[in-house]
Amino acid sequence: MSNPDPAFAPAEYANRIARTRAAMAAKGIEVLLVTDPSNMAWLTGYDGWSFYVHQGVIIGPDGDPLWWGRAMDGAGARRTVFMSDDHIHGYDDSYVQNPDKHPMEDLSRLLSARGWEAMPLGLEMDNYYFSAAAYQSILKHCTKARLVDATGLVNWQRAVKSKAEITYMRRAAAIVTAMHACIRDLAEPGLPKNELVAEITRIGIRGVDGHWGDYPAIVPMAPSGLDATAPHLTWDATPLKAGEATFFEIAGVYRRYHCPQSRTLFLGTPPARYLRAAEAVGAATEEVLGFARPGVTCSAVADTFNAALARHGFSKDSRCGYAIGLSYPPDWGERTMSLRPGDPSVLAPGMTFHFMPALWLDDGGVEITEPILITEGGCEALCDTPGGLVVKP
Repeated sequence: MSNPDPAFAPAEYANRIARTRAAMAAKGIEVLLVTDPSNMAWLTGYDGWSFYVHQGVIIGPDGDPLWWGRAMDGAGARRTVFMSDDHIHGYDDSYVQNPDKHPMEDLSRLLSARGWEAMPLGLEMDNYYFSAAAYQSILKHCTKARLVDATGLVNWQRAVKSKAEITYMRRAAAIVTAMHACIRDLAEPGLPKNELVAEITRIGIRGVDGHWGDYPAIVPMAPSGLDATAPHLTWDATPLKAGEATFFEIAGVYRRYHCPQSRTLFLGTPPARYLRAAEAVGAATEEVLGFARPGVTCSAVADTFNAALARHGFSKDSRCGYAIGLSYPPDWGERTMSLRPGDPSVLAPGMTFHFMPALWLDDGGVEITEPILITEGGCEALCDTPGGLVVKP
């Protein structure tokens, strides 16, 4: 290994792989192809912007994982993974975006060379990085293998964070806290929104307290006015306006670990309905922070939130949170637990969530959210960003 600055000790990677193999055994999987870059990084340390081509980590019946991908990206693998160089396998560049051949042909040869071609093969069937063409190629070339859907198998092993991971989450939380302070300081009528987003991004990448900032899996969301009735619009060059609300959904990131947090800014005197919505969200948030603890379910957390919101005359028809941690574009969620009615997942110490009690009104949105950590005795907000509506007269 030539990685000059590994994110975790070899023992932590070994523990992750052991947990993954136990989950594989429970599903009758002997070989697992991991194509989600978040899962690849969690298992091996691999970190590169190469997920636009086919790549993966292969967990076999024993030994260290194999990194497999485009040959030119093997150099990046050698600089980031914990495995030795003989566990890095690159395919020829003629396979890249070639309609006449597919990289999974090379993968099938690698499995055969290892004697794994007839073993049950787990595939992350439902993730952003595994295409229908990839599946068809595997069906054609891995004819001896029984294919098993392993969607989410590795993601669930990531749910409880180690001490080192929580340290990284806290560093990300400090970064997003500084980003929101920047918004409070600089926002004013007439400031083009792209200029404010540029300053937010600068702080996010520069980092705080000597800890550098990584790039986020989702770019800043910063809609204003009627645009803020929609949850996932980004920014433009429109100047900020007096009498208008803008919500900022952003994330601090350290070594790919994300702490998302949202705040809503109002320039001028907020209408009464915005103040009522912010008050309702604040009261419901306090109830959730006091209720969430090990042993309760995600569903119970959502029920507590929705009941508190209803007492203030508001309702929310979408989930109020989701698991977070290590992520790559296009999503900073872990794609496992959701804080919504009916999710039976039980909270445990070391789990981290983006508690997301956003409300969208007829003429704007109110997002006041918190990244939270489930502790031995309850729940902790990871940021010390001031709560409530951000008002600048």
